[in-house]
Amino acid sequence: MASRADNLASTLSFSNFSKATELKQRIWFTIGALIVFRFLSFVPLPGVNPLILESLYDQTRGGILDMFNMFSGGSLERMSLIALGVMPYITASIVIQLAASLHPSLMALKKEGEAGRKKLNQYTRYGTVFLCAIQGWFLASGLEAYGAQSGLQAVVDPGIMFRVVAVINLVGGTMFLLWLGEQITSRGIGNGVSLIIMAGIVAQFPTFTAQLFEGGRTGSISGALIAGLVVMLVLLILVITFFERAQRRLLIQYPKRAAQRGGMQADRSHLPLKLNTAGVIPPIFASSLLLLPLTITQFAGNSLDPSTTSGQVLQQVLQYLQHGQPLYMALYAIGIIFFAFFYTAVVFNPEDTAENLKKNGGFIPGIRPGKRTADYLDYVLTRITVVGAIYLTAVCIIPEWGIAQTGLPLFLGGTSLLIVVNVTVDTISQIQSHLLAHQYGDLIKKAKLKGRMR
Repeated sequence: MASRADNLASTLSFSNFSKATELKQRIWFTIGALIVFRFLSFVPLPGVNPLILESLYDQTRGGILDMFNMFSGGSLERMSLIALGVMPYITASIVIQLAASLHPSLMALKKEGEAGRKKLNQYTRYGTVFLCAIQGWFLASGLEAYGAQSGLQAVVDPGIMFRVVAVINLVGGTMFLLWLGEQITSRGIGNGVSLIIMAGIVAQFPTFTAQLFEGGRTGSISGALIAGLVVMLVLLILVITFFERAQRRLLIQYPKRAAQRGGMQADRSHLPLKLNTAGVIPPIFASSLLLLPLTITQFAGNSLDPSTTSGQVLQQVLQYLQHGQPLYMALYAIGIIFFAFFYTAVVFNPEDTAENLKKNGGFIPGIRPGKRTADYLDYVLTRITVVGAIYLTAVCIIPEWGIAQTGLPLFLGGTSLLIVVNVTVDTISQIQSHLLAHQYGDLIKKAKLKGRMR
């Protein structure tokens, strides 16, 4: 049975794509939803002067806000309705997942199945609204003072009314993005929130490419450096693809059973454990936790007098936590390693897996079923997660440190490439799964027709 499935998967191609009507509808829906996302990124907040804002943002490029702006698809520099993107939701989900692992009542909700999951999602949305309101308020306050030293005013009519309207619009924009992501997940292809983040990053590619080659034309960037960057990009993509597909396959043995022609036959299968079980979650979570306080600090610092003690402290904090600085890189690396282990523990539970194997009569050769199997799975998973965490940290930190030193676009960094490659591979895998299911459906229909003809 396994060999037949492998043969079917190997012969699977996109030639029968035209026959998969449901898959085409899902893809078109996903494309349409992402177009809506890109359209919203160009709708500015009420009361903001886009031309002056663009001029002011150009004067402050190169800071931590560039990463936030990249994840939001350029929405932050245009101060659009979705300037906060989905980062508040990611931060809220981190808090809820941590609380669900520590708090007894939330832990009980987590074990209640679908009903508990819906309740936790509801708490996550409440947390998202709360974080959006806080970030939106500081964003609006900082926007009023943005450019005061250069004599420019990005806000047409500053005041409490502008702040309230800005907060309402920013909260509404983020919640709409969450709804759009849920619709993509249920009616489209791939994970909606991940696709929105990827679309925001990819949308910056033409601008970053133009800046890169413009630098080569003007002589500010050497041709050798551009060629080296292209080679580095190709190598990074190959490394990410290799490690994302790498897995440790544990042999699972099942009891012998009677075969069709007599005798006994033992069934075997494999339990695949991915090297990077957490996927793109660790860098996204680590970035989100760093960007939340830094965004608030950045815009709060705009409304403070630099000559005061509080203003000087904020400026000092921002200087140490700028992208590429040692403290920022250290905190980012610690966050990636922590969430690599944390999210792996959330996704894969050795005790539950060992119990399910025991119920189905499966066992790992040489390992006693039950607690010994759970301990062995935990041992193997911990070892491969160490390698996965080192890989994630190296891919995210080393290229971005080099970019910070050379001043090249953030799109060329490991974090952005990791997200783009990982989400693309996951989406293609889902498309192949839909095509495979469609091909199986055709085979079943043909078998039924032949059975009726006989």
